[in-house]
Amino acid sequence: MAVLGRGALILLVEDEPLLRMATHDDLLAAGFAVIEAADADQAIAILQCRSDIEAVFTDIDMPGSMNGLRLAAVIRNRWPPIKLIVTSGHRKPQPGDLPAGVPFLTKPYAPERMVSALRDILMEQR
Repeated sequence: MAVLGRGALILLVEDEPLLRMATHDDLLAAGFAVIEAADADQAIAILQCRSDIEAVFTDIDMPGSMNGLRLAAVIRNRWPPIKLIVTSGHRKPQPGDLPAGVPFLTKPYAPERMVSALRDILMEQR
């Protein structure tokens, strides 16, 4: 893993295309590598094919077979080493909605806050 998470591969799961593009650009500018998914189903398909993803940054409300809360639970169960951050502008998770230790960011968030949160969780791997 690179220093402070730089170069780490992040799977960005966001159904809103403009927000996904802006977040992708913010992550690239911070030195992360990024793969995008428009929903949880695409994210699972990517995770099944890749072993190099270090963190997933996911929205809660998305179309498809599961939302971001369920996606976080699936990732924690199937790929426990992968770090997670969950975000939403519409709802705040209740206690027990997220796996233990998974941070939540309320939208809108400053790009610096997102980058800092990702670096913090990636440093936990040390």
